[in-house]
Amino acid sequence: MLTNLPNLLTLSRIGVIPLLIATFYIESDLGNWLGLGVLVYAGITDFIDGLVARLMSQQSELGRFLDPIADKLLVGSLLVMLLAFDRIEGLAVLPALVILCREILVSGLREFLAGVKTTMPVSRLSQWKTTLQMIALGFLLVGPAGPYFGPLSTAEIGVIGLWLAAFITIITGYDYLRAGLRRVDELDSNLD
Repeated sequence: MLTNLPNLLTLSRIGVIPLLIATFYIESDLGNWLGLGVLVYAGITDFIDGLVARLMSQQSELGRFLDPIADKLLVGSLLVMLLAFDRIEGLAVLPALVILCREILVSGLREFLAGVKTTMPVSRLSQWKTTLQMIALGFLLVGPAGPYFGPLSTAEIGVIGLWLAAFITIITGYDYLRAGLRRVDELDSNLD
C-alpha cells in the first residue's frame, strides 16, 4: 500500500518540508514566494490524496495514519520557522502556540486510542481549520514580500487568519478531547 498514489502524495508532502525550510534562507523576496509555492504544492497534494483514495478505492490504514502526521509535521515545521524568522511575533505567538499544543494533544489522543483499537475520525470543522490554517500560513510565509490589501499587509492578514484558525483549533481540540475522554471512560467502565 505504500506505493499507491494517495500514499505517495502524502509522502511527498513530508518530503518537501526540508525544501520549505530551505526557502527561509533565501535572502530575497524570491525565498518567500518559493516557500509559498512549496506550501501550495503541499496543500494541493493534501486535497488530492484524499480525493484519489476515495475515488479509486485506495483508502488504507497507512494513509489514515500518514495523512494527519504529514499535516502536523508541515504545520509544526512552518510555525517554528515563522517564529524563528520573526514573521510571527508579539501576541501572534499565542495562536501559534495554541495550534501547536492542539496538534500535540490530538496526536497523543489518537495514539492512545489506536492502542485500544479505537479510531477518531477527522471532523468537517477540523478540515476547515486545516484549510484556514494553511491559507493564514501562506500569507505569513509571503509576509513582507507580499502586497497590501487595502489597509492591511499580507502579514497582517496572515495574523488575522492565524487567530481565526486558533479559535477553531480550540473548538476542534475540545471536541476531540471530549470524545477521547468519553472513550477512556467507556474502557474504564468495562474494566470494572
